[in-house]
Amino acid sequence: MHIIQTEIEGVVIVEPTVFGDERGYFFESFSLREFEEKVGKIGFVQDNESLSGYGVVRGLHFQKPPYAQAKLVRVVKGKVLDVIVDIRKDSPTYGRHFSIELSAENKRQLFIPRGFAHGYAVLEDGTIFQYKCDNYYAPDYEGAILWNDPQLDIDWHLASEDIILSEKDRRNPLFG
Repeated sequence: MHIIQTEIEGVVIVEPTVFGDERGYFFESFSLREFEEKVGKIGFVQDNESLSGYGVVRGLHFQKPPYAQAKLVRVVKGKVLDVIVDIRKDSPTYGRHFSIELSAENKRQLFIPRGFAHGYAVLEDGTIFQYKCDNYYAPDYEGAILWNDPQLDIDWHLASEDIILSEKDRRNPLFG
């Protein structure tokens, strides 16, 4: 496992070591021992998976304390643009966003600590997205930011006419 630091403190890209031959490939998608040695202590308690078509934008979602969640996200099939926004008010990068393409091909993962809004844009039909959470989902502590908030100015890598949103995500509040 190779860890790449990003410009936002605590957010890291995880590149697994992939072993491939004429039969296909093999890699450890998660090792608690190695993760804690290279990134830090974590106690994942829930795994989630979604299937989405091209153009779906999910987010930007977060859980409020005491149910805030750290996440380790990856794509099993297809491709997404994964986006996070720093909502830690005491952070020097408060209000900044970071995005990365995650795909079945590159096998990259993104670790998102607590204190971030998270979303993704689906760039290929039939994309399967998985993520581990270190806290359980608590609907009463759910928060969100409008995906196209002009203050954040996020390029979702999709034409506006291709974007598919849930009714709930259309009504998310602006940042700040």
